[in-house]
Amino acid sequence: MLVLAINITIYSAKHYKMKYFARLFFVSCIIVSFTTVTGAKTKDCFESVNRAVFSFNIGLDKIVFKPVAKGYSYLPNPIKTGVKNATNNVSYFVQIPNQFLQGKFRNGIKDTGRFLINSTVGIFGLFDPASKLGLSKSQNEDYGQTLGAWGVSHGCYIVLPVLGPTTLRDSVGKVGNVFLDPFYLSTVGNKDLMLGNNLGDQTYWGETVLDKTNWRAEHIRTLEDLEKNSVDLYSSVRSLYLQRRDYLTNNGDSSDDEWKDFK
Repeated sequence: MLVLAINITIYSAKHYKMKYFARLFFVSCIIVSFTTVTGAKTKDCFESVNRAVFSFNIGLDKIVFKPVAKGYSYLPNPIKTGVKNATNNVSYFVQIPNQFLQGKFRNGIKDTGRFLINSTVGIFGLFDPASKLGLSKSQNEDYGQTLGAWGVSHGCYIVLPVLGPTTLRDSVGKVGNVFLDPFYLSTVGNKDLMLGNNLGDQTYWGETVLDKTNWRAEHIRTLEDLEKNSVDLYSSVRSLYLQRRDYLTNNGDSSDDEWKDFK
């Protein structure tokens, strides 16, 4: 509930209201256009282009992201745990509103409690005392999953430069994940939202880089095994991504899912 209140407060700011409604209208128009494909099978409409972008992403990963992740993996475990806890805590600005939008009120209330406890007692989320109190973390939620829960199907499968696999529906969700995120609005957004002095662009982008680096470091071995054992790596990643998104949208829950943090 607190995160929802933060959303409402930020969105009501005088100098940002029109931009917010313009963005929301734009996203809504796209969403409406997607409802015509509800229930349709996900197609790889741009496969030749997607494969080219996928090859570019794999090359970029080998040159930049994987070496950085390997270096990061040598950091002491307490530091890596603190980074993961803190980035997970920031993710609640997107997760909690989507839990309520999907009617998952119990999870929304529980994760609001986690956010409050970890942001205060846990020192801005660096520690996770909420788990020790029995408030375990719920599965990830975002605006793409909310659209899926509302009956919007994937549309075409897409591979974006750097960002990787997604679909038309999840691409719209990614827009919401950014422009409807109070953390984004209070850092990269209009500084007037924070009484004339926002948290700074570097805060948002720094958190994003740490989040992605931590995820990549945790999955070095998994991705190496996938590449080694796949006849067609592109098809394997596409299949895994779509299965994982359907799994999340259908409220699947399994502690044995090695792709539970796939983003």
